[in-house]
Amino acid sequence: MLVVTGTCTGVGKTVATAAVASLAAARGSAVAVVKPGQTGVRPEEDGDLAVVGRLAGVSDLHEYARFPDALSPAAAARLAGLPPVDLPSVVGRIADLAATRDLVLVEGAGGLLVRYDDEGNTIADLARWLGAPVLLVVRPDLGTLNHTALTLEAMAHRGLNLAGVVVGSWPDEPDLAMRSNLRDLETLAARPLAGALPAGAGGLDPAEFLVAAHRGLAPTFGGSFDAVAFRALHAPTKESP
Repeated sequence: MLVVTGTCTGVGKTVATAAVASLAAARGSAVAVVKPGQTGVRPEEDGDLAVVGRLAGVSDLHEYARFPDALSPAAAARLAGLPPVDLPSVVGRIADLAATRDLVLVEGAGGLLVRYDDEGNTIADLARWLGAPVLLVVRPDLGTLNHTALTLEAMAHRGLNLAGVVVGSWPDEPDLAMRSNLRDLETLAARPLAGALPAGAGGLDPAEFLVAAHRGLAPTFGGSFDAVAFRALHAPTKESP
């Protein structure tokens, strides 16, 4: 099992989830992907799992609750007048999937501590109950260091195992802050980056996406990403006066 979370919403969790799924499926692994709570999507619309399925070619997809408003799962459930996501019961459902699959990926909503119900249960709690490592997807730009540090501190406080830090959307022309952040992100995580996925990867076709996933994720996840080489390539340089 692997839980995928982010430092905030819109960081590229779905693309990162699809990338891990794509590489695992290409190796012949039986992969299931779970979205415990989908928000901001109406019943007739495609949610995050549809994106994962399209990019990774995986059809073993499980969404346990959906709310139309783009809010936290707890707030979206309240506004819709629907029961919230029951994360304690999700544990058993995921465990059942894991019994017959090689890999179960669980994509959270928003960041690590987004509330799923009025009791305050979060994806961090789910990861702890499952005993699953957490892949943290981060932004590359200014402000990401504080968000990443806070998330890693919250994970450590809860005894969660970090599977790696992945930049969810790396642009073709990174600015100075982005290039400088690479070393600092590794310092915060106390390990090399586990990947950097290219901006726009969500618009690729499955074959192109598999190539991007292989280049953008570390060997731990079946890819060829070299954190040292990537950091050296994008190292900031002092401009001449």
